[in-house]
Amino acid sequence: MKIKSLSLAATELSLARFPNTPMREVAIAGRSNVGKSSLLNTLLSRKNIARVSRAPGKTRTVNFFLINDRFHLVDLPGYGYAKVSKTMRAEWNGIIRKYLAERENLSGVIQLIDSRHPPTRDDLEMIQNLVDGERKFLIVFTKVDKISGNEKAKMLKEFRSYFDGFSMGRYRGGQDQEEFEIPMVLSSAKTGLGRDDIWRWIASRL
Repeated sequence: MKIKSLSLAATELSLARFPNTPMREVAIAGRSNVGKSSLLNTLLSRKNIARVSRAPGKTRTVNFFLINDRFHLVDLPGYGYAKVSKTMRAEWNGIIRKYLAERENLSGVIQLIDSRHPPTRDDLEMIQNLVDGERKFLIVFTKVDKISGNEKAKMLKEFRSYFDGFSMGRYRGGQDQEEFEIPMVLSSAKTGLGRDDIWRWIASRL
């Protein structure tokens, strides 16, 4: 997708003050320090549109980026560990859950997983919530430039095994479990791997 215009339309933590528009939204979710800011910078072809930090919890608001005056790309706070209070973490998690469950113009969610580690309990709970809410989502494995080819194959095989225990319900659209495939993309902010595939998926949700 060619980005003709880009602006930060809103940065909020209050659901009541989120943009009140009919524009469709695609959200980016993931645990703290999974690489959301780096992915956003890569997707948007900007160096510092989203602040990058090695310290978890850098994104502390819900950030709405207006793309081509057509839709919002939404950067959610990271869930799980962050160097903030338990109260703040609980507030973030509550806002994320409510946004994903109730936002009517949310067309899809890009769920990030660190390719170097098994998915956390929070990751799996988030995915199950997306399934239960019948939200369309894309799994994006980050930082794949840091693992070998053999490790990539092993990681994908192990991750797919986690879905054996998932209750897919109506999300499958009537497909048999064996035929159902969660879309997955390998990505690297360093090399740009996966950028075009992610944009194609975003376009399909718009």
